[in-house]
Amino acid sequence: MPEGPEIRRAADKIAAKLSGQVVETVWFGLPRLEPFAPKLTGRRVVELETRGKALLIHFEHGLSLYSHNQLYGRWFVRSRESYPKTNRSLRVALHTANASALLYSASEIAVLDERGLGEHPFLSRIGPDLLSHDLSRQALVAQLRASRFRNRALGSLYLDQRFVAGIGNYLRSEILHFARVHPKRRPSDLEAAEQRKLAAETLAVGRRAYELGGITNTPRRVAQLKKKGLKRRDYRHAAFGRAGKPCYRCGTEVEKLSVASRRLYLCPSCQVALR
Repeated sequence: MPEGPEIRRAADKIAAKLSGQVVETVWFGLPRLEPFAPKLTGRRVVELETRGKALLIHFEHGLSLYSHNQLYGRWFVRSRESYPKTNRSLRVALHTANASALLYSASEIAVLDERGLGEHPFLSRIGPDLLSHDLSRQALVAQLRASRFRNRALGSLYLDQRFVAGIGNYLRSEILHFARVHPKRRPSDLEAAEQRKLAAETLAVGRRAYELGGITNTPRRVAQLKKKGLKRRDYRHAAFGRAGKPCYRCGTEVEKLSVASRRLYLCPSCQVALR
């Protein structure tokens, strides 16, 4: 499933072509959405926004197009009415004078007014957006210390979109690895300095993944690995997907676990569980 950084990058591509432009033609591939096509046609796009793994296209008259890609959804941005060769099912087509934004395979799509945004079952429950400029290290520490989160194992907490929206499976492994925290530990088990470190790495890894297109290793490490001839799949992450390979920090073999029914990767030497 695409995580927050991937959705934000998709939003950036759509915004580059649609923001400030009038959508001349709107097409929906789901019958329940067809009545909204005339309401969006001829309207200007005023803003693109992401909230965790959800993407919102805001129109000038107060309506917003909501989408959540889940596992299979994907946005394409093309020249007008230039469709990609794909076996995916087209769900949404937005055409301006010169460009098209096309959403394939997603099923969680809605057209919402301001009230609908506030009452939406996903949007109304999620926590702060991982990539929001308003999310600070101090705010994240406060989240970790909140009564409803402080006694939950970090391995499950970091998949809960009510904690921080936009973190998925690869970011969870990478954040905990860079913070040197075992997934069985709880925020209440951490010293204040460890909480601050975890909050800082949460922000740093998330923003790095956004800026570098899903790469979570530091630019310095990536450069070193590239010099050795490694491909993107080998230098992209520090822990995720690297079971049996040496930890870049200490050389111990990275292990693969199942936490909250999802695969998680860690270094057993750098990320020690409570004894």
